[in-house]
Amino acid sequence: MTMEAEDGFIRCVARKDNHVVLGVQAVGGGVAELSAAFGLALEMGARLEDIAGTIHAHPTQGEAFQEAALRTLGHALHI
Repeated sequence: MTMEAEDGFIRCVARKDNHVVLGVQAVGGGVAELSAAFGLALEMGARLEDIAGTIHAHPTQGEAFQEAALRTLGHALHI
């Protein structure tokens, strides 16, 4: 929506037992801009709670990464 386009998604895949992020899939305009954040999360062994608890400016595409982590935890703000 920040890019005047509502097509696309971000999905986080994480271990069920400890919520460590195993992968991120993203489709949509401009998602390449988020690739560094995805790579950092994977490299540092981030948990879903790490991503969800990090402040992401609103409205930005980065906020969608936080929302994806929240959704994977079952706490999405926007569905």
